[in-house]
Amino acid sequence: MSAAHAEQPYGEPQPQAEKTLLDHADELMQRNPGFRVEIIGGQILMSPPADGPHAEALTDLMLPFLAAGLHGDEARVLQAIGLWLPDGPEDYAIPDLSLVDADYREHAAKFNCYDPVAFRLVLEVTSSNYKTDLRTKVAAYADAKVPVYVIVDRKHNRLHVLTDPELDEYAVHSVHAPGELVTLPESIGAKVTLDVEAVFAAARRKPESK
Repeated sequence: MSAAHAEQPYGEPQPQAEKTLLDHADELMQRNPGFRVEIIGGQILMSPPADGPHAEALTDLMLPFLAAGLHGDEARVLQAIGLWLPDGPEDYAIPDLSLVDADYREHAAKFNCYDPVAFRLVLEVTSSNYKTDLRTKVAAYADAKVPVYVIVDRKHNRLHVLTDPELDEYAVHSVHAPGELVTLPESIGAKVTLDVEAVFAAARRKPESK
């Protein structure tokens, strides 16, 4: 009998490996179809399925990027692509919309996510968990050195543009209201101007009936 068999007799229960946060995140995704599961700051975050106006706003927001030629040989405009975060061994986020280098597939990381070096811009349209987009993800994306972070804040009808990441914050943070035209930094690869009123016209929820 070998030493291995002497130490672990036939039929004896084998110790189970402790589940990681990624294991728990995967289980939550399996049990909650349509929910978005992320790990930020070592904590699992779950977001409910997006409503129609949220999805409509994302489609409209893609159009100026496409018109500027940012979905081609040099860059790609993608929805819900995983971004591997450097602030934890298992941290990752799934932005609503991302502008990435066209060779992003060469920067695959873990858990179907990609290294932040491939990201030029990330964009979030807020839902019921708007504080996550306005606070938690600001620190996460800045720490990942994502150059530009855009937030469509449906709670307060404001569009935020954050640039110049430093440590866990952005050095430049501009806030815009409906009626303004906002030109994003040309560092993303082309001139893209957003009509804030048009963005919120698409993103605005129908008032709840009383």
